[in-house]
Amino acid sequence: MKLERILPFARQLLEKAVSPGDIVIDGTLGNGHDTVYLANLVGPNGRVYGFDIQEDAVFNTKARLAEHELADRATLFHSGHEYILQNVPPVHHGKITAAIFNLGYLPGGDKSIVTRPQTTISAIDQLLELMAPEGIILLVIYHGHIEGAVERDYLLRYVKHLDQSLVHVLQYQFINQKNNPPFILAIEKR
Repeated sequence: MKLERILPFARQLLEKAVSPGDIVIDGTLGNGHDTVYLANLVGPNGRVYGFDIQEDAVFNTKARLAEHELADRATLFHSGHEYILQNVPPVHHGKITAAIFNLGYLPGGDKSIVTRPQTTISAIDQLLELMAPEGIILLVIYHGHIEGAVERDYLLRYVKHLDQSLVHVLQYQFINQKNNPPFILAIEKR
């Protein structure tokens, strides 16, 4: 297949946005896969700030970082992503080059604990203040469940009204696949 699938496309965008020494955000730690990926991209002089409301996600991510000997590159918060502004040190404000969110629920976790549109939109608003020019926010939207569909609809309305003089917004989605496949919203700060 020549078209990039959703997660490889997200990683391709991250690779274009992140350089060694950069500051990045993992807005939903999950099982730590993106955190490890980001930690490798930023290298030993960069920093990943990660957020999750679930203790299991923080624990799983710490373990995965330790397994890959990358724990010193990440600071994890057992906190919602709507608290990015108060947790990222002021020295890194204006320097964040990328952020990624996998929206929905923790794979293998409690499916009743889901991301919510209000907190996600709050996090995006904060990131747009904190990001460097040409910084990118990736939202991987899993909408195959009721709460995911609600969050999808809120986010689509929100991003369509973002000022194009401030950001570019891309939707990357396969439209002929069954079972509500995930898709990406990418927001690039101008």
